Amino acid sequence: MRLSVGTLRQVVKQDLPIEFVPQQLTSYGGLELLQRYLRRLELPRRLRAACTALGGDYSGSRLALLLMALLYVGARRLEHLQYLVGDPLIRRFSGLARVPTARTVSNWLRRFTQETLRPLVQLNQDLVLDTLVRLDVPRLTLDVDGTVVRTGATVAWAFRGFNPHHRKDHSYYPLLAHVAQTGHILRLKNRPGNVHDSKQAAAFLREVIDAVQGRLGRRLPLEFRMDAAFFQRDVLRLLAARGCAYAIKVGYWSWLPLKQLAAARRHWHALAPGVTGFEHQLVIPQWNLRLRVMIYRKHVQHESPKNFQLDLFTPDDGHFEYYAVATNLPLSLPALYAFIGGRGAQEKTIAELKGEFALDVVPTRHYGANCAWQQLSILAHNVALSFQLDTIAEPKRRSRKRTSTYLLRSMRTLRFLLITRAGRLTRIGGRNVLRLSQNPATETLYARVEHALAA
Repeated sequence: MRLSVGTLRQVVKQDLPIEFVPQQLTSYGGLELLQRYLRRLELPRRLRAACTALGGDYSGSRLALLLMALLYVGARRLEHLQYLVGDPLIRRFSGLARVPTARTVSNWLRRFTQETLRPLVQLNQDLVLDTLVRLDVPRLTLDVDGTVVRTGATVAWAFRGFNPHHRKDHSYYPLLAHVAQTGHILRLKNRPGNVHDSKQAAAFLREVIDAVQGRLGRRLPLEFRMDAAFFQRDVLRLLAARGCAYAIKVGYWSWLPLKQLAAARRHWHALAPGVTGFEHQLVIPQWNLRLRVMIYRKHVQHESPKNFQLDLFTPDDGHFEYYAVATNLPLSLPALYAFIGGRGAQEKTIAELKGEFALDVVPTRHYGANCAWQQLSILAHNVALSFQLDTIAEPKRRSRKRTSTYLLRSMRTLRFLLITRAGRLTRIGGRNVLRLSQNPATETLYARVEHALAA
């Protein structure tokens, strides 16, 4: 049937009056599904145990859930709480009859110290390990690296550091352990911005290894990927002593003969378009170590800080970028090249944390409060990932890069598809019912999630 032109248009002659009246309306209907998942994980009870030392009238566990809800709906700052006061599903998600002010939540965050923060760190770690146990992963690959969080000049324990883009800005420099197979952050440790990448790295790795092996067993293959800043004697000895595999980039430092080895090499094995390499047994007498090192070069059309072309070969050969990787993995040159390239997937996770979970936000000038905010940020991120893995995630083909083995949606996509659904909380037959507008795609997605949660 052909429609007339008149049925396709409507006339708008005046402004629509806007009135604010008390109603049980919500903009975030999908929070109900997330709340069901949290109850399945017993997260409210576990948060109550982790925050019991903080006290407070509102209860630490409820305030922690409120901040998680804040991140899930797309807010980034404590001041945004005032725009969520009237939403019934925000209050229901956090278990609060009244949403506190930003000042109240800020004062609660300031109660955190390094001692009271440990149970929250442990809780986050346990939730990630619980998910890995359910997935029964055949091996675990961890990417360890630091990231810069810019702060104000008066923030406690923030100093000028190694930020290449904003050298004069004060910052924090947290250290993260990223699970390559799922995208979880297994552990995060905040540090002042003026420390080297490897500062406290050995102790951090020791805690991670103890936690993983204590929960998943010592037979599970454990692999680490790190950049050249972690090429340190204590790190190498720790990983070797604990039976962990590793692939660590080696810096072209003056006291290592890598530059001379590359200059003397005549035959390079082709690995990928424009990429060649060779293997060498590197002896480091200063550390009393003998390491298997792969040296790679990539043909580029530009000069860069990694470029040693003019020192090694004649200029008419073009430009090459060189890097070396020390490893104890039984991988060939091409396989190790792909494996170390998979380390870049953590940059996407860090960008997601900063963009969607406000990891780069510094809510107060108090160091303990800012550390707690970071822990709640990665907790919200990890729960969102586990929620997808237990409901709607689909397996992907495995690759030699050993990145995520599941098709996972970004938080922005998850927010659009699931969380930000307008609805009305009504009371029918003495029971509260959440009513959403009719949409076939949304109904199918919600039914799929409900079925997975009920299984």
